[in-house]
Amino acid sequence: QVQLVESGGGSVQAGGSLRLSCAASGYTYSTSCMGWFRQAPGKEREGVAVIYTGGGDTYYADSVKGRFTISEDNSKNTVYLQMNSLKPEDTAIYYCAAETRPFDCFAIWEKRGSDRYLELWGQGTLVTVSA
Repeated sequence: QVQLVESGGGSVQAGGSLRLSCAASGYTYSTSCMGWFRQAPGKEREGVAVIYTGGGDTYYADSVKGRFTISEDNSKNTVYLQMNSLKPEDTAIYYCAAETRPFDCFAIWEKRGSDRYLELWGQGTLVTVSA
């Protein structure tokens, strides 16, 4: 059974930090990409960051570049999103997603609406940043 299990959301004041984790099981982790989307109230879901697992190439949305860092621990089949200098506009539900097919993950994460092609999703974790 394929599963993506997220953890690490919560509430923080602006300028603070949080780290999200996404643990994968049930598929060949090393031949995939994994990352996060987020959806704020009343807004469309958007790609935040993605990493090609095993290779390490990464993509970040412009809105989080320089503040967020995505990384992986292959021994744990886990990807992390370190979020620093958080802003109120980062408030959203963050969803872990993964892809094992030979898709252009950077393109999927970058283009709004392309997330509909993804089949592997976590349950979502709420991040709230107060001013």
